Amino acid sequence: MGNLRLLVADDHDVVRKGVRTVLEEKSGWEVVAEASDGREAVEKAKLVQPDVTILDLSMPELNGLDAAREILKTVPTKVLFLTMHDSDQLIRQTLEAGARGYLLKSDAARDLVSAVDALRQNKTFFTPKVAQMVLEGYLGRESNANENDNRKNGSRLTARQNQILQLLVEGKTGRTVGLALNISVKTAETHRANIMRKLDCHSVTELVRYAIRNRIIEA
Repeated sequence: MGNLRLLVADDHDVVRKGVRTVLEEKSGWEVVAEASDGREAVEKAKLVQPDVTILDLSMPELNGLDAAREILKTVPTKVLFLTMHDSDQLIRQTLEAGARGYLLKSDAARDLVSAVDALRQNKTFFTPKVAQMVLEGYLGRESNANENDNRKNGSRLTARQNQILQLLVEGKTGRTVGLALNISVKTAETHRANIMRKLDCHSVTELVRYAIRNRIIEA
């Protein structure tokens, strides 16, 4: 099949180095880029065009879920989530975003190479819990049941609003948000007002609580 080009994104340097070491033990596999936050992952994916992109879910600047959506708009890569999170909501959202694999960090030592190899062969790879959900037609059966829940979590916001929300709760100012997303300060402030209105939040503290509850950021 030839060489395999990989991108690894995780905000913990030790994790990235460990993943690189495991993957590059395979002949012909090369980690061509690393990223320490979601926005850097998007930029590097566009630059190096990896065959497989490995993303953590909780990253600064742009979380893994939004990073995957951005990457898959323009890069023909296969996305594997490598994360410590195991919630139904997050699993569903990663599948909807186009991920081909979902692996818990606790299983990485045993399954990481197998997961990447599956994606390399145009297959999917999921931990047992996720595989069971897919087998049972989780996405189709649960869509109606989760409709009301979606109005109460991050999916009620647009993708851009989710990106701005993450930056706001990380302490970024309107000017910094504008620079990061290449929009005007006025547009950033308008988005902020709309986000707070939609979520019925009246302060940044309330936005932070919301973001932690919905695992947009970690506590």
